[in-house]
Order: sequence, then C-alpha cells, then structure tokens
Amino acid sequence: MARGQEVGPGILKRSESGGRRTSGWAPSRRGEWPPRPRNSACRAGQRCPLLTAVAKGAKGGKGSVVSEALKDPEVCTDPVRLATHAMGVNIYKAGQDVALKPDAEYPEWLFQVNVGPPKKLEELDPETREYWRLLRKLNIWRHNRLSKSRKL
Repeated sequence: MARGQEVGPGILKRSESGGRRTSGWAPSRRGEWPPRPRNSACRAGQRCPLLTAVAKGAKGGKGSVVSEALKDPEVCTDPVRLATHAMGVNIYKAGQDVALKPDAEYPEWLFQVNVGPPKKLEELDPETREYWRLLRKLNIWRHNRLSKSRKL
C-alpha cells in the first residue's frame, strides 16, 4: 500500500516505511467546522439531502425546520373527574390520566409530607438532623454573602 492510503472512512493506514498513522478526519478536512465524516451524504458546497427532505413540508424560509406548535393543555372542570384522577400527571401524548387509589393503599409517610412553607430554624428541635442541616445551610449562605461583599 502507498503511504497514507485510506483504509476506512477517514482512517489512513501506516505504510511499511514507518509513516504516521492518523485516525479520525483526513488532513484536508482539519480546518472544517463542524467536521463531517468522509463518507457523509452532505458534501461541502452541496445541499444535504437529509435536511432538505425534512424541510420540504415545512412552511418556514429556505431550509428551515418547523416543529409542532405548542398549545396549552386542556383544563378539566368536571368535579367528579378531578376527585378521582390525578390530572396532568400523564406525560405521553396518547394516554389517560392516572386514577387515584383509596388512601389505604398509599404509605403513611405520604400524608405527613410538609407541602407548606419550609420551617424556620426556631421552629425545629435542636436534637434533630433537620435542624443541623438547616443551620449548616444558613451558615453557608451567610458566609457566601459576606465573602461576596469582601471581594468588591
């Protein structure tokens, strides 16, 4: 094989005389950004057939790709459905909202979760881990504020 002969897409094979082996992009394409593999369907100076096929059905400008228009979800006003289903939990386009189970099928800790505003340091017991975590977080915030004002 001749020195620097291409073996695969963009891969040059070392010659018997001890030439350098380069992998990745061919030397003539090193300055090109974004880099494209040698066997790409999109050649330099030509239209990419993959992109033009996608953009043909689009109503935008030349070669633009238009996605589906986003619309707000439908608001359910049925009180029976609101009481028996978790509305807005379904993440799939096709599918139904999740039906709620009886309270006995859910764990006890679920009903003890604090969904209101976070507790203040004075409201917590100093013997709990929650107290010390909040104290550490407040001290870190205080230190960050002080060090920020010193840098100025």
